[in-house]
Amino acid sequence: MPDRPKKLSKEEIMSSLTEGWGYDETNNYIVKEFTMHSFSSAAEFIGKIAPIANEQDHHPDILLHDYKKVKVMLSTHDAGGVTSNDFKLAKAIDAL
Repeated sequence: MPDRPKKLSKEEIMSSLTEGWGYDETNNYIVKEFTMHSFSSAAEFIGKIAPIANEQDHHPDILLHDYKKVKVMLSTHDAGGVTSNDFKLAKAIDAL
């Protein structure tokens, strides 16, 4: 069984954030909102995230709101907070 990832400190999280990503300290996740051109493109974007999340066995919380905005929230539930796994998935999502 692989080692569980280590929960990162607030300082480690803040220094690892890339453009557009923020840290919600209250809920202990990193978060980014993407604005698409339409509802359909927002739904398609979520559909592109799903196979990456499945491949990494790391599943984000996703909210589609205001018909074309997609909010992605990443936290490693097993570790009780943000880990390197969250930044790995964030990087893959940004590459879409």
